[in-house]
This record gives sequence, structure tokens and C-alpha cells, in this order.
Amino acid sequence: MRIRRARAAGAALVAMVAVGAAFAAPGSAGAAPGAGDAGQGDGRTVRVEVPGPEPAASADGRKRKDTPAGSGYVRVPASGGPADATDTAEPSGSAADGTVTKVIDNGATADKLDVVFVGDGYREGELAQFQTDVKTKWNDVLGVEPYTTYQKLFNVWAVDAVSVDSGVSGDPAKGTVKNTALGSNFWCGDIERLLCVDTNRLDRYVAKAPEADLVIVLANSTKYGGAGYTGGNAQLGYEGIATASAGNSDSGQIAIHETGHSLGKLDDEYTYAEYGRYTGAELGSLNSSIYTADQLAARQTKWYRWLGQQSPDGGTVGAYEGSSYYPQGIYRPTENSIMRTLGRKFNLPGAEAMVNGFHRHAKTVIVGAGISTKSELRPGARVSVEVPTPVGDRGTDLRWYLDGKEVAGLRGKTDVRITGGLVPDDGAEHTLTARAVDRTDAVRDPAVRKALTDSVEWRVHG
Repeated sequence: MRIRRARAAGAALVAMVAVGAAFAAPGSAGAAPGAGDAGQGDGRTVRVEVPGPEPAASADGRKRKDTPAGSGYVRVPASGGPADATDTAEPSGSAADGTVTKVIDNGATADKLDVVFVGDGYREGELAQFQTDVKTKWNDVLGVEPYTTYQKLFNVWAVDAVSVDSGVSGDPAKGTVKNTALGSNFWCGDIERLLCVDTNRLDRYVAKAPEADLVIVLANSTKYGGAGYTGGNAQLGYEGIATASAGNSDSGQIAIHETGHSLGKLDDEYTYAEYGRYTGAELGSLNSSIYTADQLAARQTKWYRWLGQQSPDGGTVGAYEGSSYYPQGIYRPTENSIMRTLGRKFNLPGAEAMVNGFHRHAKTVIVGAGISTKSELRPGARVSVEVPTPVGDRGTDLRWYLDGKEVAGLRGKTDVRITGGLVPDDGAEHTLTARAVDRTDAVRDPAVRKALTDSVEWRVHG
């Protein structure tokens, strides 16, 4: 199964490069990226997104929801520390190191999107806290659509990484140094809120979990910060890494924003005045375009199917100037989604892209436990399937076909017995197919709807 995931991830990385232009923030250490910036970079450096500043408090003490989701990109050492740093970490010697726990079990890894949490800065006696932190952060993710609706598509794993010291480097002060399993540190790239890890050490822990599709690192800290690693690991199969401070309530938003890149292939929607007007060709990104709303409709491109619709992040879907770091010449679907501002929601086009991303890994119809599709079935045999039901959504349409013709009486059934009334007694071989389509209202693009369609089949002897 590792081979299947690796190939899928490799295709995803190609798609990520094709999503469109992404640019380093003014004054950052990064450079305009090209194809070579996907994945883990050149092995010595990696490209990460810097989170926006910590949300400020308003006069009434509440956190304002006007913090930019990101501050551009920088290239940092893959070791997570200074470019000339050497790996001086000492092993904890704990027998618990590398223990894998399935926190949320919704099915087999081959059928679900597997999220792997790895903790850093937790000593052996603090592993129970790590498990609690995983559940807390995952609940934060599930509080945002479309994760809420599609929570049954996910498995969640926790990998114990036992550190010698409690806490991580750079907390509370820049000069604080901790001996931790993943080498996590704030002040990465001399930016206080940028929380980096040693990706090589991280991968050794990720490899212990079954087929990771998405990786989230939780640092044992209450300090605000995080990072988004722009690519995945084709060998291990995951699409991206997000880091977050486990004890900070605002840092969870950073991780959710980063999944918009890794799973949704969405572009950033925040801007910088220094970039001025974009004058290039149309972007490949799903949520940025050089076209106005009228032009999108006329060309029937990008998010035109959603124009005029009320969006969960507020307002209506249209074409709002300013996206992909340029304040002029490029438009975004809504005024203020989570791809622009922390604490917001995915807009309608963004949610559609996220659902598409979920289904790159999770199946719409699953063969029932103990059922094989390899052997030929005879009269009297039974077959069954499982259909993950979206929470509070329209649900999934399940239909059965014999030799390509629908058997209307079996519509919606998850358990079927092979009878003479179903298969003719003609001594011939027939094909029985179960096909499921997710009919969610969150999807309007026929190409995405096709990706939400899965089928399984059996050979049946009449």
C-alpha cells in the first residue's frame, strides 16, 4: 500500500506546482518559487509559510479576527535550526518513544485520509498530555467546515516522540535551547512566531504510522506560532506538514489554513502593498484569477458556478480584488476567507476544493469487513459495503448494477444476497457493481463530483 500512496503523493506534488504562482513576501529570505520548490526542497533547505502575527485583543479583551493568515514564505534549513547547526540531540532512551496510537478510528488506512500527529518537547511523563493535546487540536479542526461534515473520512494517529527536555527551543526566550526529539524551535529564520522542525527526524517518526496523508506537529508550548511546509514526502506519501503550538488556542488556525494548501491546493488570498499590480497571465490556482466576476461567468471558469451565492465566511461569492500577494490585478472569491485571515471559514469555492482533497485519499464506498472482491461468487453468497455518511449533509447515493444495468430494488442497500432473482441461472459469468456518489451541495463542478464517485465489483457465476 505504500507504493499506492507514494504515487498519489507524487501526483499531488505535481498538481501543487501547477496550482500557480506563489511568491515570497517582501523582505523575506525566500525567492519566487519554481518547480524545484515542491516537496522537501534540496535536502538542505525547505520552503515554509510564515504564520501571520498573533491575533490582537480588542478593547473588550476579545481576539480580533483580522490577522493575516500568513506573512509570506522563507527557506529554512531542513534541520529546523541555524544553517550551521549540527544534530546534537540526545536520545531519551524511553521505551515509549515511537509508540503509535490510533486516536480516531473510522476504518482501514487504505480507505481513509490518515492524519498523523507527532509531538515534540514532551518527556515520557508528559505523553498523556500529548494525547490530550492531539484530541483538542483535532476538535479545533473539526469545528471548521467541511471538516465537520466529513469527519468520518479521517483516521487520526498519534506518534509519541519522547524528548529529554520539556518544551521547545526559543520558548520563552530566543536563546532558550531544549534537547527535543524533533528539534522544534521558535525564532526559525529569525522570526519569533515561525516554529520549525527537523524534517529528517520528523520523517523517522511519521514512518512508524500507517500511511500518513497529512502531518501535524504539536510543540509542547503555549507560545503562539507555527509553520506550513509547502510540500510533502513522496516516499512516505503525505501531502504536507503543519506545525502548531499545542497550548495556544490561536495556533490551531495556522494548521487549518495550511491544510487549505496541502489538501485543497488553494492559494493564499492575503496581499502586500509592495507587490502592486499583477500583470501576468492567468494563474493556475483554484481561488485566484485575473478575471472579474462578469468575465468569470462569460468564460465559465474558476469559481463561476458559485457567483452570487452566500458564502459561510460572510458576504456573497464574487470577485474581490487582491489575492496571491498582489493587491491589484488579481481577484479572490470572497472578502475574507481563512486563506486570507485567521479565524475565518473556507469560502464556498475553497470548501469544494477541500472536499475534493479529502476524496483523493478517502473512498466513497468501501467493501464490507470480511468480504473479498477477488473470488467468484455463487448463488447464496452475500456481499456488503460501507458508505461513510457525511454529517448533516445530503448523504451518499448508493446503487447496484448487474452487467452495467441498475437493479432498482437494491438502491441504498448495503447488504446484498446473490439470488436467482438477481443473477440469471445461465452458467455465465456476470459482474455485480456497487457504486456510490457523494451528492453534497458543497460541490458543483462535475469534474469534482466524478472524483467523489467510487465503485467496487464482483464476478458472479449464474
